[in-house]
This record gives sequence, structure tokens and C-alpha cells, in this order.
Amino acid sequence: MVAGLHSLLNRMSQVSEQELYSLRMQRSREKMERDKTELHLSQFKRKLRVCVATCNRADYSKLAPIMFGIKAHSDEFELEVVVLGSHLIDDYGNTFRMIEQDDFGIDSKLHTIVRGEDEAAMVESVGLALVKLPDVLQRLRPDILIVHGDRFDALALATAAALMNIRILHLEGGEVSGTIDDSIRHAISKLAHYHACCTRMAEQHLIAMCEDHSRILLAGCPSYDKLLLTHHKDDYMDIIKSWLGDKVQDHDYIVALQHPVTTDIQHSIKIYGLMLDALLSFNKKTLILFPNIDAGSKEMVRVMRKKGIEQHPNFRAVKHIPFEQFIQLVCHAGCMIGNSSCGVREAGAFGTPVINLGTRQTGRETGENVLHVRDADTHNKIYHALELQFGKRYPCSKIYGDGSAVPRILKFLRSIDLDEPLQKTFCFPPVKESISQDIDHILETQSALAVDLGGTNLRVAIVCMRGKILKKYTENNPRTFEDRMDLILKMCKDAVQDAVSINCRILGVGVSTGGRVNPQEGVVLHSTKLIQEWSCVNLRTPISDALHLPVWVDNDGNCAALAEKKFGHGKGVENFVTVITGTGIGGGIIHHHELIHGSTFCAAELGHIMVSLEGPECSCGSRGCIEAYASGMALQREAKMLHDEDLLKVEGMDMKICEPITAAHLISAARMGNSKAAAVLHKASTALGVGIVNILHIVNPSLVVLSGVLGSFYQEPVQQVISQRALTSAQTIRVVTSHLEEPALLGAASMVLDYATRRTY
Repeated sequence: MVAGLHSLLNRMSQVSEQELYSLRMQRSREKMERDKTELHLSQFKRKLRVCVATCNRADYSKLAPIMFGIKAHSDEFELEVVVLGSHLIDDYGNTFRMIEQDDFGIDSKLHTIVRGEDEAAMVESVGLALVKLPDVLQRLRPDILIVHGDRFDALALATAAALMNIRILHLEGGEVSGTIDDSIRHAISKLAHYHACCTRMAEQHLIAMCEDHSRILLAGCPSYDKLLLTHHKDDYMDIIKSWLGDKVQDHDYIVALQHPVTTDIQHSIKIYGLMLDALLSFNKKTLILFPNIDAGSKEMVRVMRKKGIEQHPNFRAVKHIPFEQFIQLVCHAGCMIGNSSCGVREAGAFGTPVINLGTRQTGRETGENVLHVRDADTHNKIYHALELQFGKRYPCSKIYGDGSAVPRILKFLRSIDLDEPLQKTFCFPPVKESISQDIDHILETQSALAVDLGGTNLRVAIVCMRGKILKKYTENNPRTFEDRMDLILKMCKDAVQDAVSINCRILGVGVSTGGRVNPQEGVVLHSTKLIQEWSCVNLRTPISDALHLPVWVDNDGNCAALAEKKFGHGKGVENFVTVITGTGIGGGIIHHHELIHGSTFCAAELGHIMVSLEGPECSCGSRGCIEAYASGMALQREAKMLHDEDLLKVEGMDMKICEPITAAHLISAARMGNSKAAAVLHKASTALGVGIVNILHIVNPSLVVLSGVLGSFYQEPVQQVISQRALTSAQTIRVVTSHLEEPALLGAASMVLDYATRRTY
């Protein structure tokens, strides 16, 4: 029986081994077939035909690194090169030769420039390019056309390719400058199917322009791939001396490059002349490049020759410099001046100080090395900018690239599916904006006009960006609507006039007032009893009409919260509550960095949170509100009752016979041992603490700020109530006392400073 069992097991083992061997052989055959199929397919896989079109010396510096990358992967890509525009004009250096020197075969040269250097010539040049391009594109039949930037030649390329159903990859879309280039750049972006942008901001702009996020690559600037590798050459002094002479020193010369602004040619010519005058006065070796071919360039060259720049011993005027040498010259310059995009882009990688003149680069993202002189209306202003910038060194900036743009772009090209539809899809995301340095902002202080409408006083102040009150005006608040409005307008007009004398630029008017306010319309809906004739009042329209400034209006409690958010303990805190403890009780709630107004604009009426069903009567008509216990009026009421019963004054307490009784007397009596006064304050503190506990349980902030004259008194007892009565998770929330002396004015100012400075240059 045992022998039979062993025989059965042996047969089973043999069968198992046979099946295993058969399975292995089958898998091996399948793998061989699969490898054979993949090899067969790879042999027939067509290379991606990529056409790179270059129009001028500037765009070639961005396109050349990509062209080298495509050429290095000839097994995957087939490079086609089209040259047009100013590359083929002798006056601009016949720069197509540097493309040939880089050993690129040029598939087509198109003479597309109609000479004249005016607006009509630019239009005619676009038309001529559109006439010639279809034959070239039909012959080359590229899978994708790479177009760079914002030149009118590039617009012709993109238009022709789009109409011929050729996919377009647009480089450096989404950026913002300040001339017709913006319109051209965005038009090309709308025609393009794919985008390789340089900065996160540009990516957000493209998304906001409805471009498909999946077709946008944040690559960085391709020129950075080259300049970050080559700008530390050992022979840089030889290059500098070859262009500027043997006596020039490192960081002791200027590179100047100014182009015409086609939307304001005459003004750009004037700025060019002022720049040359300033450079002549500054008396430093200067390498000046001829302007580009845009309308107005001929007149700028005339200005240069009229001033004798080409013959001046301090100047070297040139039409073209090879990019590798230009990098060295910019890197080691004492300063770069003009309006070239190189100044706001590439120069930042070296920390070279830059002076950007006029509006041509308005809106570009810049490093701290760029000083803008947008209103370059005097020789002295430009000369002063040269004094500020020349010889400085700034931290190197990599806003526009990290040196790895080309590998990202090649990977992106590989991912393009030629079988997917050309039709673009669109979406509507938000857009962010940028703020940059401006010489006018250095010379002039951005400020807000703040108005505080209190029950007793009407106050107006000029408040600077840092929250400093530069000048303040105080008057008694009139009792009637007409007198009050007349006084507001008079005080505001006086303040605006005074702002000029103290070198302030008023950005707008912020108004803080008691009562319920609709901030969207700038209307006071209902007022407190302290301010009469102040319901259904439109404050925004009359103030804005009189001063020609934007106006913001909000409740005084909300303004106190905004003041803490910008200048106080709430700076950088995502969720916090401000409680005003003054004549009344109010406040504001900041949730996710935003002020909460509520559906009917009565959110954060913290003084009217009920803490007792049968408490004292409140000014709102209800009973048991926090304000009925803990406000200055409530404490004054209790102090008067004790005084009338002769229970307030204690030995050693300084109290004049005619002096009106206030909350201060109650606090003073309690501190000197008056048990009755102490009991009143204990009840007030407990009521306020319980109300704040309710707030913590509803909105769960991470911080409570007590503002107003009673804030410092209430801080410790409120913290104790929280630790005793709040849920465990809320017991550790801090209560702090505001250090702001004028929260209403600062809050009113913060509305202006936060909104009015959200603008792009």
C-alpha cells in the first residue's frame, strides 16, 4: 500500500513538472512575439517633424537651445528651420548668419520686412509674411510649429499655421508687459494649441485666458539653460575689452538697450533722448545697442546720431552682439538701462542692477535688481536712477528659469498625441496679479484717507502703507445729516490737499462708521442710537464724486478686525475674532483670511449675543446681551447706581464732586477694595467671557483680540472663563489685548491699502 502511494506521488510530480515546463515555454514564445511586434512598430514609427521659426536676434537666443536639443535627439525629432523678419536685413546685422554658424540647416528664408519703420510698415510686413508662409508650410508639412514671444512676425506665423491646421507651441505666452506686444502675445496664445511658459504667474494668466491647463507646460525660459551654464567664463574680460576697449574694468560700464514703444512712438523717442543725455552726464563707458525694427526705430537712431553717440569716446554703438558674448557683458556690467526684456528677465540671473525706462515692460515679473522709471520725463530722474543703481550687486534671481527648460520642452513634445483633435477646449479659472518696484513709489508714499464716524467725534487721517498715521483731523460730529456730510467732504478735501505737501499719494478713501453697513454698495443701512439721521445713507457716491477717488465703507467693528489683520495681532492668522470693548461691544470675524459680513450684513454683532434670558435691558431692545453687562455704558450705569447709594467711593479714592461718573471710577473702586464694584465687574467679565466662549464654539478661531479702552482690563478674566467653561479643544485659545491705538482709522485705511494696491504694472 505504501509502495502504491509513492508511485502515485511520483506520477503527480512528473505531471506538475511537465505543466510547469509547458507554461514557461508558452510565456517565452509570447514575450518573443511581443518584442518582435514592438521592434516592427518602432521601425515604422515616424519622427515628429518640428518646425522652428525665428524672426530676430532676440527670439533666436530663446529658440536656439531648443533647436540644439531637438538636433541632439534626431532619432525622435526632425528639425525644420524657417528664418524671416529682421534676421535677413543688413542694417540689423544679417543675424541669420549666426544660425548657420551654429550648424543649423535653414529650410526656408523669407524676406518679409517692408522697410519704413512705421506703423504702416509693420502691418504691411505681417501681410507680406502671410502671403509667403503658406507655400513654405505646405512644403515642409510640420507636425508642430514652435513660435516665440510677441513680435508681429510671430503673429503672422501663428495665423498662417492655425489656418492650415498645423499645431502650434507658443513660448513665453501669458506674460504681461505694457505695449502692443501684450495684444500680439495674447493673440498668439489664443491661436496656439500648446504653451511653454516661463513663470508660475504666466501659467496662471494662460489659465485665466481659458487655455487648457493640460496643454500648458511651466518650463522656464530656454535661454536660461545656456546663460546659467556659460556666464562664468574665465575669458569674460577679453570679451568686455573687445567691445569696450582695454581700459574698461569689471562692473564699471553700462549696457544700454532701448526699443520704441509702438503705442506711443513720440514719447518713447523723447525718453530715448533723455536716457542718452543722462548717460552722457553720468560719464561712464557705455555699450549701446541699436533698437529693434519696430515703428519709431529710425527716429531713435537719428536722435542717437544727432547727439554724436557713435563718435563719443565713452560710447560703443553696435547692431548685434552674439548671445554668448552679450551674456558676459550683461553679467559683468555695472548697470543695464533701457526697456529691453533682457533687463527684466536675463539680467536678474546675474544680479545685475537694471533701470527699466518707460512702459514697454510694464507688468513683467522682476527681481529686486530692477528699478522702474515709468514716468521718465526728466533727465534728472534718469540720472538719479543711475546714481542709485550703478555698481550695486543684487541676489541672483531665477524667476524665469532654473536651467532645465529644454529637457522639459522635449519631454512635452514627446507627449503630444497627433491623433487627438486640434480643437481647443476652454475653462475660466481665477488669475493672480503681480506687484513690482517703482521709483515713484520710492519717492512718494502710498497712503489712504481714513474716516471714522463716532458718536461724538468725526475724525479723518492720512495713513501710510505701514500703518503710521501721518496727519489727523478731529471735529465734533454734527447732529444733522446735511451738516455731517458737508463736514466729511470738507475735511477730506483738506486732507487731500495736505497730502501733496507731505509727499503722499492718496489711493482711496476708507470709512468706518457705527451701525449696519452694506460694504458692497457703500451704504449705511441702520445706525446706532449714538449717530442720529444716519440710516439709508449712501456714503460712497458723494465722497467719490467730490474727490474722484475709490471709496470703501464698513462697520467700525469690522474695521477693527481689518486693522488687526493688516497691522496687529491678526497679521498672518487665518482665523481670529476681534472684540471691541468700548462704549458698546462690537467686533469682527476673520475666517480663512476673509472678513465675514453675513447675508444681511449683520454678522459679528458680538455685543448682542445673549448670555442671559432675564438680564438687563440692552440698547437693541432685547435683554441679557453682552453689551448690557460689559460695555462702557453698562459699567457707567452700574457705577452711577452705586454712587447714588453712596456705595462707590472708598477711602483714598480721588473723586471730585462735579466729576461725571464713568466706568473708570467703577474699576478704580474695585481695585481699591470695594466689594460691590468688584462684584459688578466680575459679572461683566463673566458675561463677556461666556459670550466669547459661544463665539469659540461657533467659528473656532485660533485667536481672540480684545480692542478698545476696556480690553486690557477684560483680558485676564476672559481667559479664565474660557479655561473654565469652554470645551477642552477650545480652552487653549489665546486672548490678547490689541496694541493698536486707532483701530477704526487703521481698519478704514486697510480697506483702501489692501484693495487699491492689488494692481499690476
